[in-house]
Amino acid sequence: MNPHPIAHSTAKSASKCETDTLHLENVDKVYTVGGEKFYALDSLNLSVKKCDFSSLLGPSGSGKSTLLHIIGLLDRPSGGRVMIDGIDTSKMSPNERARIRGKKVGFVFQSFNLIPSLTSIENVKLPLVISGVGEPERTAKAKKILAQLGMADRLNHYPNQLSGGQKQRVAIARALVNDPEIILADEPTGNLDSKSGKEVLEILKKLHEEGRTIIIITHDESITKLTKKTLRIRDGKLIEGN
Repeated sequence: MNPHPIAHSTAKSASKCETDTLHLENVDKVYTVGGEKFYALDSLNLSVKKCDFSSLLGPSGSGKSTLLHIIGLLDRPSGGRVMIDGIDTSKMSPNERARIRGKKVGFVFQSFNLIPSLTSIENVKLPLVISGVGEPERTAKAKKILAQLGMADRLNHYPNQLSGGQKQRVAIARALVNDPEIILADEPTGNLDSKSGKEVLEILKKLHEEGRTIIIITHDESITKLTKKTLRIRDGKLIEGN
């Protein structure tokens, strides 16, 4: 099934795409293990422009998952600054970070992270519930985005009634329903067969073409052929691409 075009609420001008949406400055993330300090991220600097389409590669233990959590405001750095659209999030309270995250960032995970007891449409509506959107608007938005992703006939199916590719489409719909500018996709094809994986990557490519900022966290070198920019991380430092 070819993914349907996915409408974005605002057209991104070329000039807007030249501005930074994400900027990390001298970011550290330090853990203490056995009385010794371990730097998961070490004075890391990163700038991502609006409309960028990037892959972030690194071996296990390189710091890429830690970086995902820092970029997505799921965790706070030990040092340095994390700027999103010019807003310094580094010293924000958890509630403030959650508010920015809900508006600015959408997540797609390898394991889908769908709630088993909720149907497709209920999973997609969940971010809108958290954002305080009323029920009629929640339902309309969720139906629309699921239809655009070819899931109109699976609205009331539970995750255990869906294939891996269908689950990931629901997860992508959930990531998009709040219309975030940044999509963080963590190994989005890792649990999929090759056909479903290609379809998911095609959806992400279309989202980029419509003006979204996409970062795919992966260990798969072939994905770098799809993205416009390759970031490589090793020992908590970016070694290429910034």
